Amino acid sequence: MQVTETKAEGLTREYNIVVAATEIEEKVTTRLAEIAKTIKIPGFRPGKVPTKVLRQKYGQSVMGEVLEGAVNETSQKTIADNELRPVAQPKIEITKFEEGSDLEYSMVVELFPEFKMMDFKKIKLDRLTVPIKDEEVDETLKRIADANKDSTPAKSKAKKVAKGDIAVIDFVGSIDGVEFDGGKGEGYSLEIGSNSFIPGFEDQLIGLKADEEKDVEVKFPDEYGAENLAGKDAVFKCKVNEIRTVVPAEINDDLAKKVGMESLDALKDAIREERSKEFEQMTRQHVKKHLLDALDEGHSFDLPESLVTSEVDQIWSQYEETRKNNPDQIDEEDKGKSDEELKEEYAKISERRVRLGLVLAEVGRVNEIQLSQDDMNGAIMNEARRYPGQEQAVFEYFKNNPQAIEQLRAPLFEEKVVDFILELANVTDKEVTAEELLNSLNEEEEEAKPKKKKAPAKKKAPAKKKAASDEEE
Repeated sequence: MQVTETKAEGLTREYNIVVAATEIEEKVTTRLAEIAKTIKIPGFRPGKVPTKVLRQKYGQSVMGEVLEGAVNETSQKTIADNELRPVAQPKIEITKFEEGSDLEYSMVVELFPEFKMMDFKKIKLDRLTVPIKDEEVDETLKRIADANKDSTPAKSKAKKVAKGDIAVIDFVGSIDGVEFDGGKGEGYSLEIGSNSFIPGFEDQLIGLKADEEKDVEVKFPDEYGAENLAGKDAVFKCKVNEIRTVVPAEINDDLAKKVGMESLDALKDAIREERSKEFEQMTRQHVKKHLLDALDEGHSFDLPESLVTSEVDQIWSQYEETRKNNPDQIDEEDKGKSDEELKEEYAKISERRVRLGLVLAEVGRVNEIQLSQDDMNGAIMNEARRYPGQEQAVFEYFKNNPQAIEQLRAPLFEEKVVDFILELANVTDKEVTAEELLNSLNEEEEEAKPKKKKAPAKKKAPAKKKAASDEEE
């Protein structure tokens, strides 16, 4: 094998590699000899097929196999001998080969950039924490009780419909005297004041008694979902069959059992746990966003062009698909920009993603951060929980698709690396209210919009997850 370096610029290395014809021939002969031991050809005993016959019948396929093996072997040896760290698969192109002559090919390798990692101990972050207060648990209990409230028939026949009552009604809707589909109901229990019907509908029932009728005149909102009704004036002939008084559910063990818990105390504990998880996720999102900002600002180095280009192409492809199929999801300010302006913005996003990806990958490599089988099993279990009732199908999906499991590795690995850096960083817990945490997240999202645009991601199979460095964009 003869190797000649033809280019060494920035992160790019190019080589011209020549594999001698004698070496190719030796490998072909060896492979044909292996085939001869097992191949069966009419007229010849096993193992006695002449080499000439074997070449005529299998020469082309064996040559292809040998060439592929020779390229793989010599390219890997070139990488190892020159102590290269490719950031992606090398680009290989066969430039010259004829049977009986040398094999000659070119190889372009883009290297993993060398850079000095910042001192993670100098990173200062606030971790916003939200304690779960009794008042919040009580508010949640009230909402649960409200969702499980009951009703009883009004005690007096003279009872008139009032706000907060449930009116059991029959109704028929029409426009210009013509009934329309979906505008009819019988025995419908309507809570007055719930605003579940068209604006103005419920208020016009107030004051009616049981068995009374009334024509309710309303106008459908201009943005109403059904185009044939949007903005139209309608009349609903209504009859009140019954008036029921709402009976709030008591907050006690019976309510807890009604929602599947053993006792009220168990329900309170479950509420606290669920709220804690929600706030922990938001806290994690907040501190990770600021950590990634610090990592991005703390590192500056040349980026592999192929990775940036690939990232830009992916984002642009998503944007074009969204623009074509869901144009309403495109930001208004983006609609007035040219493709060149948008691509320039996406290039900056891509550079940030690639830079962060390389930094996190290097932190993981240097510190020997590994994913265990328990980590992977946990990730699969989390995916299965997202599809209640379909858990077994999710398990089978991952079992039969090794590539899907690999798609879980990137975000999972990043989480472990982020945890590692957070352990070294100067992180101060800061107690805030739930409202303050939400406001902080919303403000940061608004501030980021002009700088970081991103087309909505396409919906993928259950296994697909975004890397942590994508989530904060």
